Amino acid sequence: MIKNLKRREFLQVTSGCALCLGAARAFSFAADAKPLTLVSPGCIKSKVRVAKIYAGVPKALWPTPLMELNSEMKKYEGEFARMKKEFADVDFVVTRLVTQPEQVNEFREKIKDVDGILVIHLSMGISGMLGEILKTNRPTMLFAAPYSGHEWTSLGTLRKSKEGALLDCILSSGFNDLATAVRPFRAIHHLREAKIINVSTNAPSAQYLKSVSDRFGTEIKTIGAEPIIESYNSVDKGAAEAETECWIKQAQKVVEPPRDEIYRSAKLALAFEKVLADERATVMTVDCYGSMYRKLPAFPCVGFVRLNNMGLGGICESDLSSALTHVLLQGLTGKPGFISDPTMDESVKGIILAHCLGSFKMDGPDGEAAPYKLRTIMERQEGCVPQVRMRVGQKVTQLRLVGVDLIRHFTGKIIDIPDTDRGCRTKITVEIDGDPQKLWQNWSDGLHRQTVYGDITADLKRFCRFKDVKLIYEA
Repeated sequence: MIKNLKRREFLQVTSGCALCLGAARAFSFAADAKPLTLVSPGCIKSKVRVAKIYAGVPKALWPTPLMELNSEMKKYEGEFARMKKEFADVDFVVTRLVTQPEQVNEFREKIKDVDGILVIHLSMGISGMLGEILKTNRPTMLFAAPYSGHEWTSLGTLRKSKEGALLDCILSSGFNDLATAVRPFRAIHHLREAKIINVSTNAPSAQYLKSVSDRFGTEIKTIGAEPIIESYNSVDKGAAEAETECWIKQAQKVVEPPRDEIYRSAKLALAFEKVLADERATVMTVDCYGSMYRKLPAFPCVGFVRLNNMGLGGICESDLSSALTHVLLQGLTGKPGFISDPTMDESVKGIILAHCLGSFKMDGPDGEAAPYKLRTIMERQEGCVPQVRMRVGQKVTQLRLVGVDLIRHFTGKIIDIPDTDRGCRTKITVEIDGDPQKLWQNWSDGLHRQTVYGDITADLKRFCRFKDVKLIYEA
């Protein structure tokens, strides 16, 4: 993957992730700087390791004794080739046809450390093979098309047993669901690969760091302001000017921030990128309203949005739970989350999710950009933030990882984009799928929630099953 790319090659890979599509990247750091390790599917520093196992019995009665297993396997391989973009970040370390349980022993050692196993159910009679696969104790997704066999009638019971604790299933005629099956493996992989830079003088507890590392493999490193300021001072003036012009030209309107504020924000954004590159990290969070308040040359908001737009991560207020949630979302969906400070509106069965920092590539780095204006931070009446107009009618999921063993979430639909000078700049009103009173009466575990486009409940359930995380629907 990209970890061994030279800088010129890296620029070619990542040019589509920049703020100014089609324009030259405004990289400010030295030519020998290490490339960033993007976390969007297809651009991570190492591939997701998956074992792909076809399971079937020759001349089985279902789906038909006339089915030839190798031909059926070839048909599926054609679908994987058709969806090669969806699997660009996946290394299928094993692709095997298994017709007898004992054949699993032939590659058991090779799959002992994979991120997950994808079993494709071809015919009736695979229960013994599936049992041997589950003994590897790796997260396992079973894909079964209609008519593949009668085993589906026992899968629910198997999942409730100790033997099936790491099994989940997709029973579908849609071949695109083969890509869906890999999502929880990708999230597991990304969390293990992620490194979060926490810019603060307040280090998290050693116990928390250990619990995060033990459960997910994620590294969290706390640094002070000095490396950020040093990087800021090294940014080329021309690169900072180009980045500034890019933000101004693509904005619908510059409302309050003076050009100097936008310039310092854009220059700091380039500095953030260099720090992440030097640290081989994927996400940055800053204690912007705490120990880092007024310690940096500008507020970090523009820099955070730029990282989110690129497929990396910029997280407000040294919120490590939101940072981990962000990495999870990138793995499951390839899209960034929108951190919010919510306020309720029961008159529309809704919740208003507001924050001054609004990412406008909510469909992912290669998706369509939403319109934005450049504004000041509402509660400070200074700084520079993009006020983003997200998509009305869009289905969304709100969630937060609490500690390492609980996720709270709810779903809904964007029904309005409030434009009022109250609360934070970027706002969406979400009609809640559920009971608004239940939501606010039982709200706990902090103010922030992350919002991602799409209803990802099924993906969350699979991830939580594989990582032994409790999932609670809040509404």
